[in-house]
Amino acid sequence: MSQSTIKESQIPIIGMTCAACANRIEKGLNKMDGIEEANVNFALEKAIVKYRPEVTNLGEMEKKINSLGYEVESEKADFNLVGMTCAACANRIEKTLNKLDGVKNATVNFALETGSVEYNPSEISIQEMSKAVEKIGYQAIPKQDKEDTLDYREKEIEKQKGKFIFSLILSIPLLWAMVSHFKFTSFIYLPEMLMNPWVQFALATPVQFIIGKQFYVGAYKALRNKSANMDVLVALGTSAAYFYSLYVAIASIGSGEHMVDLYFETSAVLITLIILGKLFEARAKGRSSEAIKKLMGLQAKTAIVLRNEKEIEIPLEEVVVGDIILVKPGEKIPVDGIIVEGQSALDESMLTGESVPVDKTVGDDVIGSTINRNGFLKINATKVGKDTALSQIIKVVEEAQGSKAPIQRLADQISGIFVPIVVGLAFLTFIVWYVWVSPGEFAVALEKLIAVLVIACPCALGLATPTSIMAGSGRAAELGVLFKGGEHLEQTHRINTIVLDKTGTVTNGKPVLTDIIVDGDMDEMTFSQLVGSAEKQSEHPLAEAIVQGITEKKISLLNVDHFEAIPGYGIAARINNNHILVGTKKLMQQNDINVDSAIKRMEKLEESGKTTMLVAINGSFMGMVAVADTVKDTSKQAIRRLKDLGLEVIMMTGDNQRTANAIASEVGIDHVIAEVLPEGKADEVKKLQQQGKRVAMVGDGINDAPALAISDIGMAIGTGTDIAMEAADITLMRGDLNAIADAILMSHKTIRNIKQNLFWAFAYNTLGIPVAALGFLAPWLAGAAMAFSSVSVVLNALRLQRVKVNKA
Repeated sequence: MSQSTIKESQIPIIGMTCAACANRIEKGLNKMDGIEEANVNFALEKAIVKYRPEVTNLGEMEKKINSLGYEVESEKADFNLVGMTCAACANRIEKTLNKLDGVKNATVNFALETGSVEYNPSEISIQEMSKAVEKIGYQAIPKQDKEDTLDYREKEIEKQKGKFIFSLILSIPLLWAMVSHFKFTSFIYLPEMLMNPWVQFALATPVQFIIGKQFYVGAYKALRNKSANMDVLVALGTSAAYFYSLYVAIASIGSGEHMVDLYFETSAVLITLIILGKLFEARAKGRSSEAIKKLMGLQAKTAIVLRNEKEIEIPLEEVVVGDIILVKPGEKIPVDGIIVEGQSALDESMLTGESVPVDKTVGDDVIGSTINRNGFLKINATKVGKDTALSQIIKVVEEAQGSKAPIQRLADQISGIFVPIVVGLAFLTFIVWYVWVSPGEFAVALEKLIAVLVIACPCALGLATPTSIMAGSGRAAELGVLFKGGEHLEQTHRINTIVLDKTGTVTNGKPVLTDIIVDGDMDEMTFSQLVGSAEKQSEHPLAEAIVQGITEKKISLLNVDHFEAIPGYGIAARINNNHILVGTKKLMQQNDINVDSAIKRMEKLEESGKTTMLVAINGSFMGMVAVADTVKDTSKQAIRRLKDLGLEVIMMTGDNQRTANAIASEVGIDHVIAEVLPEGKADEVKKLQQQGKRVAMVGDGINDAPALAISDIGMAIGTGTDIAMEAADITLMRGDLNAIADAILMSHKTIRNIKQNLFWAFAYNTLGIPVAALGFLAPWLAGAAMAFSSVSVVLNALRLQRVKVNKA
């Protein structure tokens, strides 16, 4: 093997904790086929690998490193792409980027005109990627700012509008001349001048070579790189019409003929229609990223902060963590933070989809961009800039819109081979007409060739999937549902089983006092006062619920002389010479207190899902208090919606079977998996999958993360922990279970929309080509149909932005 075929690469590695880790990776890499030598430097956290590229590649090495339990560090770059005209362009850029050394994965979104590249920074730079894209005839501009991206899109629309107006002014006289030839338009006056071949030539030439320059440039670059795209079809079709007309005009000099068959209007009108189609498309594509614009529009522009004991107004970008921010009623909360003074109701509907304002007081977290309804607040900034919840949401939505759904691969493969096939069919059509159908009629055969070339442009095919993904994920974000990628948006519609964690998902996750039962000769207020005072010393969540419930009754609490927590049993306390015990039946038995009269009532309370504690005062049984984790107001209605969608709903909990059954029956869940240890949740999901079920797991806690990761689709309640949200495929921004039904509904509607788009895109091309080949479609009509096909696909996708969810 010659030395020239050996390459050397550096691979940054995350997760090594000692030299033994480095040795392990080194051995693993050296065992791979095609690896000549691998050295792993623990200090630098890098592997330096010499390998034969025809045998293995960086992707295979990364898989090996991952299988050994480590990760390859990579960076992500996003580009705005200029110069794409159809899906074939997107495919070519994607293939070029994916072939570059150091690029792990590149995806190009034709509809968004963006590219996203995961790469190894030690192998390749952003500038090198841009140069590679420029080499094949496009521009790759690294994204700096979201505002820049939107400005760039507006400039592109203005540019297309200018081209269209210029082209239209020159094409109208040519169209006038063409229309006047038809019998049914004989009443239209036609100036003699417009019949002059050289007047038509003068009008058509600027359209052909100034406005049409973009098609020639695009076609040249595509052919130079041994591929073909829409530009090739347009350039071939319009050039054939233009140059044939020029030839006929020259041939007519001196012949005395004035009424020669010219096709200048065909080329000019075609280019005008295609530019009009591009203008509509650019506008519609701008609307399909409306969700991003809306989210960005939510951000406050300035903030009032306390600096050196003075109130000053500063731009949002200058706010730093730790700043004390002042927010008046009616203003937006500038950044994420914690309330340090004041209380108010906050409208969080723009982020969670929940219309009811949420009460907030000192110590509560607030989310940037939500609206302070009625109170003055002082907030300590905890997250600013790209770390705020809104910035993270915008990032998730952008990534979802830029990602590819598996269904798109089919369209990509077809559009990649479509253009060469169409060119072949167009020339075959020309030969059939010229040789057999209308022998020797060059102009007639040429017209059919142009019609086939133009009707077959695969623009609609390239737009069918990404525009639906953009509109669907954007509308879902408005409903408080964040899909982390197009693949998750597609997979969700296949789910047939929903597994709900109980605490914090079906229930509020915060116990409340439900019952106070006095069984002795004490009045309820005195009984409550003594129990609440005793429990106030305890840190147990159930004690907190009892104290809160009693203080809400406006009962004042007393000082405690003595307190003792008895783990697993309850508490003992002394208040004003009263000895108080609160806890389990065993605690009562240990203190020789007879509770036989309370057992039946206690069991009845527990059967209804309540945790009951017995109370003894001064050696006598005096009553009981019951606490329960209350069901969310919307859980019952949301579970009915899930069942109506044909889904099997299962509740999973660590609670005992009796309590779990009580909660399940209250909300209408038929299947319960109870007494599951936190680490056993993932195993339960696996068991369901082994039964052939496609499972979505919904949870909000750290102990749900493994189950969320292993399920077919993991949904994290956004009010839960960051770890759960990281492990999930979908984040539900509000705690309401209706968001699950919204997520599944949006997935179903988006997939249906994609299928409609693909059907129409295929239908336009497969029906249009034979119609054009048989001579039933004039070239200018073919151009109009092609433009309409792209616009109709985008407009169909935009219907997703108006999806209404029924919560009744």
